[in-house]
Amino acid sequence: MVTRRTYGSYNDGCAAAHALDLIGDRWALIIVRELVLGPKRFIDLQHDIPGIGPSVLSRRLHDLEESGIVDRRLLPRPADSTVYELTDWGRELEEVNAALSRWAVRSPRLPLQADMSPDTLVLAMRAHARPAPGSDVPRRVALQLTDSRSAGNEPVGYLATVGPAGTRITKEPIPDDVDARVQASTSAWKALVIGGSPIEDAQGIVITGDAAAVQALLTATRLQVPDVTRRRSGGSSKP
Repeated sequence: MVTRRTYGSYNDGCAAAHALDLIGDRWALIIVRELVLGPKRFIDLQHDIPGIGPSVLSRRLHDLEESGIVDRRLLPRPADSTVYELTDWGRELEEVNAALSRWAVRSPRLPLQADMSPDTLVLAMRAHARPAPGSDVPRRVALQLTDSRSAGNEPVGYLATVGPAGTRITKEPIPDDVDARVQASTSAWKALVIGGSPIEDAQGIVITGDAAAVQALLTATRLQVPDVTRRRSGGSSKP
């Protein structure tokens, strides 16, 4: 197998160039993205990253391990399975992913109609999260997203806390005492967060509890996509 030359081998000492040596290969940063919110098995990564073959996934995981970005860990019984997770250094790449998201949202070729994995959609919300004015008390929303890219997927749970001090979304067990609960497919929720559709027009979304808390979450995390991007991509022109 031919080894790709690094930028350093061309006498380029730029740290940004070295970063591309570490995560610039196709699929590398996508794998990192899918691990930001927690460890996953090989089969989970295959499911969450459509289009990547098992041999390519194996190579990229090996390279990321060699670079100190990803660790491999064996879960104790009864799970008794191997998971991949980001190292402390690797988790800092969420800031890189967020910066890329905020930059690329202005692209006129942004594929607004394409779907996303639950984790990817939540990371987009985190990248664009803002404080939510209008209430002095933070509100908590349980968000259960089902991957709509294929049939038979189990919902994935997230806890969002939204308030004037900021908005935070984590992947964790959902407590009982939340202000609202949302059950949605990724395509339906993405239409609200990225497509800009009004919550009143949402299809396939079930909201229980305080609807105002859900609206506050959307207001605090909705991507601010320029109208020109929406028009050129065939998406809605609504704000």
